[in-house]
Amino acid sequence: MNQGLNHKKNLTDHIVLLLATGTYLGNSKRAPGSLGTLWGLPLAYLIYKAGLASGVAILAVSIILAIILSSRASQLIGKKDPGSVVADEIVGFAVAIFALPFTPVTVILAFILFRIFDILKPFPVSYLDKHIGGGLGIVLDDLAAGIMSNIVLTIILRFIL
Repeated sequence: MNQGLNHKKNLTDHIVLLLATGTYLGNSKRAPGSLGTLWGLPLAYLIYKAGLASGVAILAVSIILAIILSSRASQLIGKKDPGSVVADEIVGFAVAIFALPFTPVTVILAFILFRIFDILKPFPVSYLDKHIGGGLGIVLDDLAAGIMSNIVLTIILRFIL
């Protein structure tokens, strides 16, 4: 697992991996991204309860932390964009439901839409995924998938539901 660095992991490295992998849910053999996305639920709820202004601040700090954690975890794991790193899915889901009502229907639709955009990677998600490296690249494509999900979900809520 520590292919990228030739030293023993210290406590900070273990904490980075714990957080970046969503308490190791990202290490699951099946659907690590979907399992990791589930950690976006408490974050999204916290943002929702904080209100718009504080929610923006919480989301911004979460995105910055996700970039830092993803960057360091990818170095520790020795891969460019390890599937076990799910900090990007966590913040991506929070973006998908940001500023929308936190109801069971909205949460489920946001989850489904986010996973579809994250897995299929339509433009611009695919472009960001292929052309931007490091922790920023790991997180940015999921933020784009979250934005696209949020737009589609907003349209669904306004015009269909």
